Amino acid sequence: MLSELTQVSFDKIMQTKSYTVIVLATPEKKFAIYTDPAVGKTLQLFLTEVETPRPLTHTLIDTIFEGMNVRIKQVIINDVEDTVYYALLFLEQQIGEIRHIIQIDVRPSDGLTLALMQNAPVYCTKEVLNKVIPVQE
Repeated sequence: MLSELTQVSFDKIMQTKSYTVIVLATPEKKFAIYTDPAVGKTLQLFLTEVETPRPLTHTLIDTIFEGMNVRIKQVIINDVEDTVYYALLFLEQQIGEIRHIIQIDVRPSDGLTLALMQNAPVYCTKEVLNKVIPVQE
């Protein structure tokens, strides 16, 4: 059962050779998710709208979703243990009169990238917000 949700937005992305820091913001606080530098590079390519000579994995997934008339309904960051975050990706597909919603476990960095590509909302549970260490400017 999911708890109260707060929408999050991107604040900034910082890249080093060994990791990427994605800073997310809510009205209450900012917090950081650390991820692999390759994921961070992909996210930065998308945010800066750089054309790639071949489709990247996230572009492929987005193209498959488009071809199957699937849209990302939302991404929810639903847990954090130590510094490991967990998230859920909710997909929606309308087939005739039937609307299907699928919930998939996803790495937050992948969920965030796909949500940005489709302009879908990203949320965080109240429990996660209570656990995270705020980022100080």
